[in-house]
Amino acid sequence: MTKIITGGCCCGDVTFTVEDNFSDFFFCHCEQCRKLTGSAHAANLFTSADNINWVSGIEKIKRYDHPERTFTQAFCENCGSGLPFITQGGESLIVPAGSLNEESVKTLDAQIFCAEQTEWHKNGLGVSNKVPGFPE
Repeated sequence: MTKIITGGCCCGDVTFTVEDNFSDFFFCHCEQCRKLTGSAHAANLFTSADNINWVSGIEKIKRYDHPERTFTQAFCENCGSGLPFITQGGESLIVPAGSLNEESVKTLDAQIFCAEQTEWHKNGLGVSNKVPGFPE
C-alpha cells in the first residue's frame, strides 16, 4: 500500500493529501521557477493528475498561467505559499516539495535548466559558515 502524505500552505487554510507515488522529482533552475519561488530553484514532484485529495481551502487557491509559455504557479490567496496544480495540458499534477508536511520516498531524478543556474547559488553551496537561523 502506498503511503499517504499530507501537505498544505503556511497559514493552514489550504490542506491536501497525496499518495507517495511520484514519477519524477526535479530541481528546476530556470529563470521563471526562480522568480515564482523567490529562491535558487523550484523543487517539484510529478504524479498523475488525479493523485490529490483537497481536504480544505480549495476555494482559496489562486492560479497563474503564463500567457506565452507553459508554466504555472498555484498559491494560497492568504499566505502566498506554493501549492500543487495540474499542468496546463492536464496530464500531470506538479507538487512543490516544500508544500508537503513529510518527505517523499522519491529521490531527486535530475536538476534541469542548469545553464540558467545563478552564480550566487553555485557559490553559496560552498559556504561553510552555517547559521542555525536568521541572524539578529
